[in-house]
Amino acid sequence: RAPQLMYMHWMNTMVGYCGPFKYESEYCEKLRSYLEANLGWMEEQMGKGEDPEYWHQVRLALLQLKGLEDSYNGHLDFPRGRVTLSPFGFLLLQLGGDLEDLESALNRSSPRGWPSYQSMLRVIKKYTLPFRTSDGGNSQIPGSIQVFSSYPGTIFSGDDFYILSSGLGHSQCWPCPPPSIWGADSLGPTPPNHRYFEEIFNASGTPELVEKYGDWFTYDKNPRAQIFRRNQTLVHDLDSMVRLMRSNNYLQDPLSRCRGCDPPQNAENAISARSDLNPPNGTYPFPALRQRCHGGTDMKGGVTSSGMVPSLALVAASGPAWDDVPPFRWSTSPCSALLHMGHPDLWTFPPIKVHWD
Repeated sequence: RAPQLMYMHWMNTMVGYCGPFKYESEYCEKLRSYLEANLGWMEEQMGKGEDPEYWHQVRLALLQLKGLEDSYNGHLDFPRGRVTLSPFGFLLLQLGGDLEDLESALNRSSPRGWPSYQSMLRVIKKYTLPFRTSDGGNSQIPGSIQVFSSYPGTIFSGDDFYILSSGLGHSQCWPCPPPSIWGADSLGPTPPNHRYFEEIFNASGTPELVEKYGDWFTYDKNPRAQIFRRNQTLVHDLDSMVRLMRSNNYLQDPLSRCRGCDPPQNAENAISARSDLNPPNGTYPFPALRQRCHGGTDMKGGVTSSGMVPSLALVAASGPAWDDVPPFRWSTSPCSALLHMGHPDLWTFPPIKVHWD
């Protein structure tokens, strides 16, 4: 079943992307060079002997990805030296939102849209990886058992949702530098330095967007931030947390109104967005508010609690929100022409509690 799921997820999300036809050969060559340089840089760091524990774990992750790719291709290999990965193979599935930034940074002439609904083949994974420390001893790494939300063919959580056997639970959404602050120097193999919220906000040109379009582009006054601030007092147990994270009542919620939109109520302006419900012939001040095949497709990976973390348990949900809005149905949606192999037509799945034997 796993190979079929990986094939369908690849077809839905990556087929034709810098493939044999190379629709944008100039961009694809730039991307290939960047990815190969990045992999080469990682190999250099592994060989330097600096911070050996960190780079040992990086190597193990690359070996895991190579093993996944080799297994899918029916190929057996045990690399002793350099870990050779195809830049346009399974590595593309690991890049997630990075490709969107790289398209802008590498000046792709027609940036690809990233419709989230095509990526709804999801897997809650539990990895038991007896990884050891770099000293060659018997010390097993902390958090060797990992539970996370993921996709077929990927070895990480695109939602940054993890529960580890070390007791750590993690869920985060962090802003990436927008295209306007990509510089020539930042496209080397090393990633840009992380900055704090306000530094990113000010350096990215976002204040100009706030001046032009209003609070939607702020991180504390946009509709979602205001809804969280207003409704957080309604959360008193796991079920109410799930309801908040899956909520979209854009037709009734005054905080979902959009200045300059016609109609004024906008389905993007909710905790769990449903941009497919916005009219195609509406008037919108910027593209994020128009009708798109985009929306919340889960619950930021999942919801857990301090009582559930020790047993690696969580609550997960699949598909766009549908409590107060019509459920998503591929056949009648504006997205019906998009490839969605392996998907059910109607998405009316309740949250489920994930437990492990």
